[in-house]
Amino acid sequence: MGIEHALLPEKGLTVPGDVIIGADSHTCTYGALGAFSTGVGSTDMAAGMATGKAWFKVPSAIKFVLTGKPSKWVSGKDVILHIIGMIGVDGALYKSMEFVGDGIANLSMDDRFTIANMAIEAGGKNGIFPVDALTENYLKEHATRNYVVYEADEDAVYDETYTIDLSTLKPTVSFPHLPENTHTIEEIHQMDPICIDQVVIGSCTNGRMDDLRVAAEVLKGRHVKKGLRCIVIPATQSIYMQAMEEGLLKIFLEAGAVVSTPTCGPCLGGYMGVLAEGERCVSTTNRNFVGRMGHVTSEIYLASPAVAAASAVTGKISCPCEL
Repeated sequence: MGIEHALLPEKGLTVPGDVIIGADSHTCTYGALGAFSTGVGSTDMAAGMATGKAWFKVPSAIKFVLTGKPSKWVSGKDVILHIIGMIGVDGALYKSMEFVGDGIANLSMDDRFTIANMAIEAGGKNGIFPVDALTENYLKEHATRNYVVYEADEDAVYDETYTIDLSTLKPTVSFPHLPENTHTIEEIHQMDPICIDQVVIGSCTNGRMDDLRVAAEVLKGRHVKKGLRCIVIPATQSIYMQAMEEGLLKIFLEAGAVVSTPTCGPCLGGYMGVLAEGERCVSTTNRNFVGRMGHVTSEIYLASPAVAAASAVTGKISCPCEL
């Protein structure tokens, strides 16, 4: 069927006001819908399944006020990588990351899922967005359950408040071996070219329709660099089918990419793109720890679908604006 963090919202199984636990750290994805969701260990998961209850320490909160509109080729992935680069992988340790501000209106639901998904990469207990008209339209399309909208109190106390002007952000890449090791594409241009062996476009972070459409926009009429592997992995069967109907799969195949059935695949070093000794990969996944995608000497560079697709064409870390 697909990757659960894309599948559950798609099937209407997660709605605002829910408290959700899952035996995977990226359960925090559902905060994009205004739910409190977080990953737990297998023991807590078993207890939750048996009793319907879970024990939590109420997390303190950090407020991220998003303003402005992202420029071309800047997506939710760049937003969250910028934040992780700014506060570090433990900057929100056991805290609730609350995203507010008028800039949210300029982020698609897929952008929001991506941002909430990687709250855990900043150490967060959860990431959460307010429920607005875009959220409600998504719920009308996907969910049938009633839901409750909760909002922060006007006098809510926050440990820190950060204001981020989305219009100032640049395509951002996380270098090995921590998500906080970020560099903008402009900074990368000042470095020696970083040649790569593989590109992965997919995962619970960036395997949704917006992601595939952007990647197809970059790859259309172009070809993957000879000798480089480009693997596209739709997150769910429904997304796979829609991408086929929109002609995106044809674009990927004509560009020389491989299209996989929905799976986590190489994200956790499973299959469909496990890296060999010394290989480098630009990936839209969420973690770039040592050995995460294969051999301990391999390297993972986390990026948006736009940067990943452009890098597949050039064979080095690149922005679509360079093509």
